[in-house]
Amino acid sequence: MIRYLKKGAESAETAEYDRKVRQTVEGILADVEARGDTAVRELSQKFDKWSPASFRLSQDEIQGLIDSLPAQVIEDIKFAQAQIRRFAEVQRASMQDVEVETLPGVTLGHKHIPVESVGCYIPGGRYPMVASAHMSVLTAKVAGVPRVVACTPPLNGVAPAATVAAMAMAGADEIYLLGGIQAVAAMAIGTETVKPVDMLVGPGNAFVAEAKRQLYGRVGIDLFAGPTETLVIADDTVDAEICATDLLGQAEHGPTSPAVLLTTSKKIAEGIEDEIQRQLKVLPTADIASVSWRDHGQVILCDTEQEMLQVADDIASEHVQVMTRDPIWFRDNMRNYGALFLGPETNVAYGDKVIGTNHTLPTKKAARYTGGLWVGKFIKTCTWQQVKPEASAMIGEYCSRLCAIENFAGHKEQADIRVRRYGGKNAA
Repeated sequence: MIRYLKKGAESAETAEYDRKVRQTVEGILADVEARGDTAVRELSQKFDKWSPASFRLSQDEIQGLIDSLPAQVIEDIKFAQAQIRRFAEVQRASMQDVEVETLPGVTLGHKHIPVESVGCYIPGGRYPMVASAHMSVLTAKVAGVPRVVACTPPLNGVAPAATVAAMAMAGADEIYLLGGIQAVAAMAIGTETVKPVDMLVGPGNAFVAEAKRQLYGRVGIDLFAGPTETLVIADDTVDAEICATDLLGQAEHGPTSPAVLLTTSKKIAEGIEDEIQRQLKVLPTADIASVSWRDHGQVILCDTEQEMLQVADDIASEHVQVMTRDPIWFRDNMRNYGALFLGPETNVAYGDKVIGTNHTLPTKKAARYTGGLWVGKFIKTCTWQQVKPEASAMIGEYCSRLCAIENFAGHKEQADIRVRRYGGKNAA
């Protein structure tokens, strides 16, 4: 039996709020398209109180920010980037070009071609997302993208040194101190000083996410992103303390971040609320995490692992942490998730910051049909065909008849001319 001991509220983003976000974004994108740099500067001044001589940082400015950081910060960034680069390189190596002769004289293949230019948005604000520089810029570079543009907002009128350092160390070709819709618009639409890109990636607030949604088609994007989600799957091999720690560790992302406990342990299910409240008393980010847990936290008690599997696949959470006797069983049987974290020894924060897998993952049940950001997202798999004369005549006869069924006369003639030229005694 599946029992909901605590249910989360419906989404805090009402239809009216969504409508206002949509309208705001539409207006700003149109303004940037019409007025370019002037609009970008006015928007940056309005939202970030930031209007420098140039939004693009020079190499001297970038190096100065890197030099301002303690050596340990630089070493930690290098360590994280080494792990992310290593795994991304393995992923890239798994993507092979192919070539096969499917019939005598008919050769088909595909090539993996990197996107030519990518714009990476790295959020700032309360949580300057240094790790997002690794996940987007570095992964794009491993994929072979020639031009990677990176934007991050100023923090109280100052460049976030660690974020800029991570962008530069990851290989960004252009770095702009620019935030919000105006940054995304400048990268996608282009201005007098910013050449447009072919693809946008990176997390952001509701306005950034909506800007990416509206720009999709004009440029490619990584994912339609929503609030961070976490699902903890636990049995009686662990305790309420570690479950609560891992739930709150992701609930602190924002007040609308769902955090769900799915367990077969009645002891954990009934004790989790007290443990959550105990930890909230000392958690520095309790002002956000408490709201997230209050409004969107769930506790679901099941009798069997099969029931937990059923619920987990229905939730299709962005992050799924499995702390059970046999976490590999969930790895082998779960179908809908952004990323799995197997066993109590690992956790979502490792994946978010340092372990090597990418932290840009599907939310809002998108895990039903897509995985997260990886080198393959920056690569186009493009097919090619080559046919010898005798094979062209043979294939042409089939193609001609199939085109006739569909009433495509022009298509049919494309086949017929090759049957006439390359078939029988007229073959070259």
